[in-house]
Amino acid sequence: MTETDKRPPASKSIIGIAVAVSIAAGMAVAGSYKGHELAGIPIFALIAALAFVIQWLVFIPAYISQSERYYDFTGSVTYVTVVACAMTVNNDSRSQLLAALVAIWALRLGSFLFLRIRDAGSDRRFDRIKPFFFRFMMTWTLQGLWVLMTAAAALAAMTSTQTPKLGIFGILGLAVWVTGFAIEVTADRQKRDFRRDPDNTDRFIQQGLWAWSRHPNYFGEILLWCGIAIIAFPALQGWQYATLVSPVFVYLLLTKISGIPMLDAHAVKKWGHEEEYQAYRKATPVLFPRPPKARA
Repeated sequence: MTETDKRPPASKSIIGIAVAVSIAAGMAVAGSYKGHELAGIPIFALIAALAFVIQWLVFIPAYISQSERYYDFTGSVTYVTVVACAMTVNNDSRSQLLAALVAIWALRLGSFLFLRIRDAGSDRRFDRIKPFFFRFMMTWTLQGLWVLMTAAAALAAMTSTQTPKLGIFGILGLAVWVTGFAIEVTADRQKRDFRRDPDNTDRFIQQGLWAWSRHPNYFGEILLWCGIAIIAFPALQGWQYATLVSPVFVYLLLTKISGIPMLDAHAVKKWGHEEEYQAYRKATPVLFPRPPKARA
């Protein structure tokens, strides 16, 4: 079999790109309902397109240099860019709060992931993807969809023609966001410190928040996007309510597609034969935290 024969068919990646763009187009229509316009074009739709354009522009030099180094950082920059653009539409207290919370989360996560890849030298997720143009492009396209779907509720509220006061939804949503953000940051810090200890080389973490959940950082992320949706809710109207799918999208993405399934499969392959890890999996919930209990 020649090297050319081993190349995956480009058609699957092209279809994946088309599907991602189609889903984004549907969300753009829903999020644009009764929203502000620019020259007759809904601003939400323009921002949705911008999320993809940024990915594709950065993809070009990334493919040429065969590097995924700036993939996660580009995602974070895109979040900040789209909320900054939305801020030019409404500058009310809700828009300011949403923009600040999304930017804080994005910059924190982006810098964390960028430094992790810098220290590791590469991201193994891309090893079998980046040599193939459309397959690599699809990952960048999916990142554009991730940005849009995750931030959809915030963007719809920020570009809506309806601007009610923050009220109880703002207070409740902020409390939920702060709780989720604190959990995510704490879990990431605990895992980073664990890995930096030479005594923990090739070991799995089961202390701190990781004794309460096997993926506490993901629980925190889902929770904080629930907070964003709660804050955005009063400003939405009509089809814009469809953007409240944001936290559901985050949950499905992390639990069914790219997060937990991949990490759990890697963990089982690495430690699945160890009794200690088997006991940890049995005693510790996958996502939703509960107090640690004795392990058999």
